[in-house]
Amino acid sequence: MRYLITGGAGFIGSNFVKFILNKYKAAEVINLDKLTYAGNIDNIASLKADKRHRFVKGDIRDRRLVTGLAGKADVIVNFAAETHVDRSINDSSCFIDTNIAGVRNLLEACKGSGAGLFVQISTDEVYGSIKRGRFREDSPLAPGNPYSASKAGADLLCMSYANTYGLPVIITRSGNNFGPYQYPEKVIPLFITNLLRNKKVPLYSRGENIRDWIYVYDNCAAIDTVIRKGRKEGVYNIASNSEITNLNLTKLILKKMNKGHNMIRRVKDRLGHDFRYSLDTHKIRTLGWRPEYNFNDALNLTIGWYSGNFDWWKKRII
Repeated sequence: MRYLITGGAGFIGSNFVKFILNKYKAAEVINLDKLTYAGNIDNIASLKADKRHRFVKGDIRDRRLVTGLAGKADVIVNFAAETHVDRSINDSSCFIDTNIAGVRNLLEACKGSGAGLFVQISTDEVYGSIKRGRFREDSPLAPGNPYSASKAGADLLCMSYANTYGLPVIITRSGNNFGPYQYPEKVIPLFITNLLRNKKVPLYSRGENIRDWIYVYDNCAAIDTVIRKGRKEGVYNIASNSEITNLNLTKLILKKMNKGHNMIRRVKDRLGHDFRYSLDTHKIRTLGWRPEYNFNDALNLTIGWYSGNFDWWKKRII
């Protein structure tokens, strides 16, 4: 199978590229990435000699470029996105440009190329916050910040292309990913790299907000599952159902890294901070997918990776 993977030098994208090439010896990947601050050529350095992998530096907003590349692919998987909520609160313009206009370019390219499948990598944040229960794939979208609103807009655009043009589209919405190669602005790598430098960790307000965490390798396996077995024009929630408050997550990281609670620095709460994300994953589990990693073991692996890859993250610390 020939893949066009956009955002393939970013966190989840680079892990997915390597997952596919490791699992399928006949797979071929065109990897398109703009190499913004969160996209890093070092993330795919191990693939330099792999003839099945071709890297193209470019932007999904470049209509001519993505149209040319789409014609060489059986499946297009879009990881390319602006993703950080705090950045979207400060300035949402690039989120609209990339996450909506860029996705439109990819959909148009897919429509014109005859590619067999378009996979949009979305997020649980499009549903907004939920106090009790879990969101199903048919739950209403109620994004609570500019980032999640831009992703919800892209999801709706994908659905419209499936309905209007018969474009084969799958949307995946996962919980909070963590693991190797994640840019250290997100909470887990930020806290780990701060503590490795004996710096305090910034915790929003009282830390009562709840997130559902999934190890990035489990998400990669889930995406592969829906590509191989999923129903076209479908939405699939992906989560390991590992919910934890931000405060308890902070305490757990501190304990694992032999640091005291005095390393917590309370900061003003984020504007429009969603309280809880939680996903019903029955639909994807009917395809045979199950998370392989439990949260505790995956967190140990993640701490170990950042502890052993100082040269990777020291150039990216905020």
